[in-house]
Amino acid sequence: MPRRRHIPVALALAAVACTASPAALAATSPPGSSESAMMRALVRSRELWATIDLCSPSDQPHYVGVRGSMPGDHRAHDKMYMSFRLQYQDASTRRWANLSPAGPSFVFVGPGSGVRQGGRSFQLVPRSPHERFNLRGVVEYQWRRGSKVLQATTRTTSAGHTSLAGADPPGYSSATCRIG
Repeated sequence: MPRRRHIPVALALAAVACTASPAALAATSPPGSSESAMMRALVRSRELWATIDLCSPSDQPHYVGVRGSMPGDHRAHDKMYMSFRLQYQDASTRRWANLSPAGPSFVFVGPGSGVRQGGRSFQLVPRSPHERFNLRGVVEYQWRRGSKVLQATTRTTSAGHTSLAGADPPGYSSATCRIG
């Protein structure tokens, strides 16, 4: 079961949206190398996705689950990491903002030998029962060799994916979650 984080919505509304710069997401391998081509293929893979797999079901009210999938580079000694964030859509500006102001906290999801999935559930604590929120997830991915990041990229949640664990109801996959 994914680790749960408790996020008071009242505090979360003060969050400011932050995005990674394109330069920070670029491959670190020399252009033209076969490893560089393989790393570029990883970020174009259909196995790289993020989804909402839990959206306040009756048995877990105010919980939102974000799940990601990432392909491996077929090298068991390389390691794969994910970081999970939840964002809300500001009703006045229609822009997405992070619920938690903290920076990314990466978790190890497995060796680079194959496709891996990981996820995290967030618990929201509304200030009032009448609050409504439109939410989405953001997953950051890193492929590492030792302490060196070989490739990094980010995906926002989208629908139509199959979670291997945690979806409630089973098979649930959405781009966003409306609570309230």
